[in-house]
Amino acid sequence: MGNIIKTLDVTDSLTGLKDVCDLENGRIAGKIFYDQEIYEQELEKVFARCWLFVAHESQIPKTGDYITTSMGEDEVIVIRQKSGGIKVFLNACPHRGNKVCFAESGSTRGFICNYHGWSFNVEGNLVGQHESGVYEDSNFDKSKWGLKEVAQVDSYKGLVFATFDANAPSLKEYLGPIAWYMDALFDNQEGGTEFVGGCIRSTYECNWKIAAENFVGDILHAGWTHDSAARAMLGGSVAKVSDFEESYSVNWNGHGYEFALDTVGNVAVLGESALNKYLHTIKPSVAERLGDFRSNMIGSVSSCTIFPNFSFLPGQNTVRVWQPRGPNKMELFTWVVVNKSAPEEVKEKWRKGAMMTFSPTGVFEMDDGENWEYCTKTAKGRVTAQQDLFVGLGMDTLLTDTPLPANVYEGQLNEANSRAFYQYWYDMLNSRSWNEVPDRNVGKQEAE
Repeated sequence: MGNIIKTLDVTDSLTGLKDVCDLENGRIAGKIFYDQEIYEQELEKVFARCWLFVAHESQIPKTGDYITTSMGEDEVIVIRQKSGGIKVFLNACPHRGNKVCFAESGSTRGFICNYHGWSFNVEGNLVGQHESGVYEDSNFDKSKWGLKEVAQVDSYKGLVFATFDANAPSLKEYLGPIAWYMDALFDNQEGGTEFVGGCIRSTYECNWKIAAENFVGDILHAGWTHDSAARAMLGGSVAKVSDFEESYSVNWNGHGYEFALDTVGNVAVLGESALNKYLHTIKPSVAERLGDFRSNMIGSVSSCTIFPNFSFLPGQNTVRVWQPRGPNKMELFTWVVVNKSAPEEVKEKWRKGAMMTFSPTGVFEMDDGENWEYCTKTAKGRVTAQQDLFVGLGMDTLLTDTPLPANVYEGQLNEANSRAFYQYWYDMLNSRSWNEVPDRNVGKQEAE
């Protein structure tokens, strides 16, 4: 049967990291976006230990349905089992390590390696080989040579996550109170959500952290970077985030969600009045399901990153994973998420809206990509890499008397979530085990 990866060898902490990451004083250095040693430590201590998004359940509804993706730089297969459960295997034959599945998605009864004909069923068991008779005289035990399984797989509201680390906390613990906010997109209607269309894949010459941090709480760039595109989509002026009467930045263990309570600000820039109408139509039922507060979040000006590299945009309804491909390169996987119960014409408008805005040729994506690439490229300079970069906006805006869960900060124009993201990144790189990761949370686990 498939062998589960149970242990991970973790090296000592990086030396000198404090010199390039000082969150107490709102400072990081460009070196963290280009240093090869730091990147190698990220693969080991972040991507090989944290829970990573690998699929949506709607992508693999039937036995044998699968997709291929990555966990860090490790390629994996996510496949539906006969039992209805989901397994995640390394996409590597245990004979010589050749890739066993080259398709991005499909349905199968098993996988066969091109090199020596080793074949595996959907449970990951080794069931045959080319010239199988030669193995019989070598005391060969098939049960020990199945596809390697990741240590843990779990899902939340249709989102499937996996981790290589058997000692990682449960997914519920890992998400913590941020899950309460995630429900505004992924659980606002009976029946949940689904992905529509295929996966949009693109490559950028930038560090993965630049993009992840952009979504964790950097609404500050939107009114400048995306101003002309937003005006074109809306046909006129764009509201200033600073004009919103109520907005927040919330974080927990590196996860961050920034949002206003304007209901449809994000969806409006898709230029589809039918989507605005749809959100206003379902808002009363969302209020019954999730309460008035979260019913105002469903399509609002907002964004979220679940540490380390899973992000989404409510309203624009794009879900994205920033896959590391080196310190100065990443591959972006993007999907469109919709309510299963939404009318088909609404789903199609969301799909087309995503193509127009957040795709390789989208009016917003091109803006971001250029900025992210130059943030990374300038960090390559020997002197520039040591330059202090400011992340100190909103240092004294923590709300201590709010009924909301997690660490809650006043306003979206705030770098509290960015600091929390980099602090957790720093803590993971300086910890040999999960028990050593400091608890820096001051907020509540549950909403009042």
